[in-house]
Amino acid sequence: MPYVLAVHESSARDRAEEPTSRSGPVRSALVTAGSTLVMGVAAGATGILLARKFGRGAETDGFLAAYGVYLVFALTAQTLRIVLVPEFTRAAREGRLFHETRSYFSAVLVAGVPVTVVIAVASHPLGQALTAGLPHIASSTAGRALAWLIPAGFAQVLAALAAAALAARGSYAVAAAGFAAGAVSALVVFLALESAHGPLSLAWGLALGSAVSLGLPLAALSVEGLFQGVGRTSRPFARLARVLQIVALPLALQGFYVLALRLAAGLRVGDVTSLSYAYIFAATVVAATASTLALISSRPLTRRGIDVEAAVAHIVHAGWLSLAGVAASGAVFALVGGRITHLLLGGAFRGASGNELGQTVVFLALWMVASVALSVTFPLLFVVERRRTLPLIAAAALVLDALVSLGLRSALGVHGLALALGISNIAVLATLLALVAPRTLIRSAIGLVLPTLSVALLTALTFGISALLLPNVLAAAVGLALYALALMTIRPRPLREALAYVRALH
Repeated sequence: MPYVLAVHESSARDRAEEPTSRSGPVRSALVTAGSTLVMGVAAGATGILLARKFGRGAETDGFLAAYGVYLVFALTAQTLRIVLVPEFTRAAREGRLFHETRSYFSAVLVAGVPVTVVIAVASHPLGQALTAGLPHIASSTAGRALAWLIPAGFAQVLAALAAAALAARGSYAVAAAGFAAGAVSALVVFLALESAHGPLSLAWGLALGSAVSLGLPLAALSVEGLFQGVGRTSRPFARLARVLQIVALPLALQGFYVLALRLAAGLRVGDVTSLSYAYIFAATVVAATASTLALISSRPLTRRGIDVEAAVAHIVHAGWLSLAGVAASGAVFALVGGRITHLLLGGAFRGASGNELGQTVVFLALWMVASVALSVTFPLLFVVERRRTLPLIAAAALVLDALVSLGLRSALGVHGLALALGISNIAVLATLLALVAPRTLIRSAIGLVLPTLSVALLTALTFGISALLLPNVLAAAVGLALYALALMTIRPRPLREALAYVRALH
């Protein structure tokens, strides 16, 4: 049984745990967005190198199937980082932040150590289960990668807990630096070892990067006294149950993607790789917009308190700010997605395969829209403390997604799997809106649909006119310029209100 710290907190320690920073939301957003940008650039460079060196085949299918499981942990970690900030903020106010942090660390270790051992022993059959129908090299690569990616995933979860504890004290810079340094470390290891060891070297890099991401925020908390008075933890399994309750729905949402990869493995060699890259492109857009806003808004919303009216306003304002970037990205990929993927990912993605990947990103547009809304809605369940039904929702959502995915795969192939991700996420979003604002569900839905339609209309006009008159490459550039100019010139009132809302969060 792992050891964690006991609960002996002096009055001096209580004062030490009080938030020490009052950085404004704009500064916090810039720090977090800067870290996200570095992580995105490093991840993008890694993905480009992987595609250019190893192409689109059974080996990359196997590695990316295992990487999809790692993403379950990475996105679960991101969720914990966001939704635990309200709880940790209250704990800091009451002088028990360090105890709460240690308790959650212990809970994750209780699950993480035995799971890592099991994965190491059973990596080969698990690799086969992920890649059934693909050549042997796919299952072999998947199994060997899992043995490194699973512990790396648990390290990401621990890093997220440390980052949430720092955020509760109003500190974002150390965790941002840790995540950025971890991403760069993973890229450096991959660059150094990929020629000799192939895609597996990326799993090694991600393991090192996760350790770096954990090390920096953990060191900062240690300096502040996190590990003073170590003793046996109390109720680690109760904390573990709490963690599982928190992550049940994010696990299900990422489970949609793992299921999509498994079903893509039953189509053609290379489809797992294409769907993986399309998903990464789409997820990067969502992470750079809605996820950043969700992270830096949880703490101020918790400190000031939030009711149903405020929850609806928060969702609508965040939707406006995020959808502007999502719509432009989708339009660019609709016009020149094949050229972008060929340029970035190399010769294996030229012609039909590149065009298919670009089209898959467009089919993921519904998923991007739903993910934007989910990113800002899900944390509010913890701010308003409505979360008991999340495990049941998660189970029902997985069943729904399996049915939708199987049907759409038969009809549309890999594009159908991308579309199924959006449909399933929309269903989950509707359920969460009913939980957050049950008396104003219709108004909440309208508040999200109207900005979506408004931004979609503006995108269709600016990019559509350009596409009718110009070649695709030039149309994409001109359309993007017109789109940005239209936003700056018209400055829709809801967009101005959304910007003012973010500035006034603190």
